[in-house]
Amino acid sequence: MIKVKGTAKLFPPDEDVEVPILARFADYLSPEVRAVTVDDQGLISEVSKDPKEEDLFFIGYLPFSTTESLHDCRIIQYSKLQELDRLGPGVDLSSYFDESGIPQQVAFKFNPIGKPRRLQMAWDELNILKSLPSHPNILPFDRVVLEDVESRVIGFTTKYIPSGTLDKSKLPFRFEWLRQLTQLVDFLNLDLGIMHQDIAARNLLIDPDTQKILLFDFNWATYRKRNLLDGRNDVTSVVFTLYELITGDTHFTSIPHWDRNRDMVQNISEWICNRELDSDVSTFRNFLNEWVTTGRSGDDMERYLNAPNQLVLPDLTTSPDLSVPYKAGILTDGEMSWATGPRMRRNAMEMGQYVFRWERPPQSRLRKSENGQISRGER
Repeated sequence: MIKVKGTAKLFPPDEDVEVPILARFADYLSPEVRAVTVDDQGLISEVSKDPKEEDLFFIGYLPFSTTESLHDCRIIQYSKLQELDRLGPGVDLSSYFDESGIPQQVAFKFNPIGKPRRLQMAWDELNILKSLPSHPNILPFDRVVLEDVESRVIGFTTKYIPSGTLDKSKLPFRFEWLRQLTQLVDFLNLDLGIMHQDIAARNLLIDPDTQKILLFDFNWATYRKRNLLDGRNDVTSVVFTLYELITGDTHFTSIPHWDRNRDMVQNISEWICNRELDSDVSTFRNFLNEWVTTGRSGDDMERYLNAPNQLVLPDLTTSPDLSVPYKAGILTDGEMSWATGPRMRRNAMEMGQYVFRWERPPQSRLRKSENGQISRGER
């Protein structure tokens, strides 16, 4: 990923703001760009192609042979995926031919960011998704994606639903979809001990074949107390999501999750309806309030932590690449200092370690062929 430089005003501690900043301009930047400087409004003021500017963390993607938890998954090589579109940062619309020669369209999700928290999130999401039992309201997991040189795990695919997320769709919202969503949250939280932590209209789809609501994007999902975050309770998220879907009011999404309380919207006396519904607003609100107050209160956290069918999920192992010594610098006596552990990508390349590179042409340079597919060109 391109290095982003700016003032402390734009980069608060412990927050990843580089991705949304780069997402605005990625289509206009050359693959040779190593760093950009942005002003306090997040606008690019300077571009650099100097290789010395690169400060990307090296990602030692795990060899598939070492990921025992994934050995029961179907796999596909990265080279077999045809890029059709880019749906967002770290998510492509892709296609491939399955073992029967039938073309399949999928969403390909990957993590190009070497920060420890992002690596943990990507590992947890992959293992949670492949371990979840089949459910009519969860977007189905498809395959593990391996790079072609050393068969390392670089991402996964899920079924692709072309209908668009509910924050963009103008579909009339059905009462049965609220009921399905609350039942799904109860199942995840109280039966499996999984907290999604990012339920929002942007992570909900309607399956055009089944006409059921689908939840996806489990990258913030957690189990037990590991990475359990204040304010990301799934019940609270459902409350805010329903309010947004009915009213079209999105200003609560700009409030940090740790500062949000479900009473902010539940105590609003009238929800002004700006979407077609199949039932009165009061029907939705009465059901929601009853679910929150009678079904999901009191000992909710204890029930979550003691869910009867908790998934057994593996810890993220340290990549064997990080045990290889690298040149860390020159000591005061002129001797070379060697180190192991996390390193920059340039350090790994200097030591001859295999580095999988995500650089590719901007989306604007992808060529559309006569059959409507997009050629990714040179990687």
